[in-house]
Amino acid sequence: LQIHLIKMVGLRPSDIPPTPAVKFIGAGTAACIADLVTFPLDTAKVRLQIQGEYTASGAINGIRYKGVFGTISTIVKTEGPKSLYNGLVAGLQRQMSFASIRIGLYDTVKAFYTNGKEKAGIVSRILAGCTTGALAVTVAQPTDVVKVRFQAQANLRGVKRRYNGTMDAYRTIARQEGMKGLWKGTFPNVTRNAIVNCTELVTYDLIKESLLQYKLLTDNLPCHFVSAFGAGFCTTVIASPVDVVKTRYMNSPPGQYKSAINCAWTMLTKEGPTAFYKGFVPSFLRLGSWNVVMFVSYEQLKRAMMMSRQGVEYAV
Repeated sequence: LQIHLIKMVGLRPSDIPPTPAVKFIGAGTAACIADLVTFPLDTAKVRLQIQGEYTASGAINGIRYKGVFGTISTIVKTEGPKSLYNGLVAGLQRQMSFASIRIGLYDTVKAFYTNGKEKAGIVSRILAGCTTGALAVTVAQPTDVVKVRFQAQANLRGVKRRYNGTMDAYRTIARQEGMKGLWKGTFPNVTRNAIVNCTELVTYDLIKESLLQYKLLTDNLPCHFVSAFGAGFCTTVIASPVDVVKTRYMNSPPGQYKSAINCAWTMLTKEGPTAFYKGFVPSFLRLGSWNVVMFVSYEQLKRAMMMSRQGVEYAV
């Protein structure tokens, strides 16, 4: 039917909205591209967020991280550049399952909440963001746990490695902590991603819509860049406290914290409220750059996949 419409009306293949399958695959692929580019920043963020724990546990003696680029420099000097990509395999596994759901299904769920109406209100957008974010966390939580633990693991002489590989990490966690260990931190992660998804996707949606509505930019690369950068900044400001708690709780050994709330309370009483914004600069650099790479890649991949698919059908 779409191809008949293209021929009758004279539309280009790129004018036809992408299918849910295209969005699903495109979102996962774009997120993996973004992870490959920004993973060192994410590793620096994790190290800064859990720095207070390192000192308390004695896991890394004499090493202090200062700032995002200082942290990256310290990691390279003391552990080698490969350590910046600790947990990359789990990170890519996470994005293919996580981003595919939370981003790829966002428009479909938004349409469900609006009963198919073209104009979506802010409430429908927020509900869609919460729904896909929570569903994505439920599916992808084990990959996030393994990723964070690998990023927190220092490759130093005399320091025993917790895990020898990605699959070993899954097996070891399941054996030592039970299956619930793989879903450790699900509550703070659901909370975080409800906030992140709502802020990130809704803000991107609204900024892009406004830019197009007022004809400030056309639907192309500059528009996607500005929308993604704005969404990244807003998301970092709002989600940073929950992100720090999530990272610390998921990385903690069994028994260190009774719950995510206990983790947050311990941070507040022992380190003060500024602890919730530890690693803010790398968080913003990472999330801002991640958003730009992901959304720009996502928009281009959607167009390329639709044009390729419809071009083949059109030729037939």
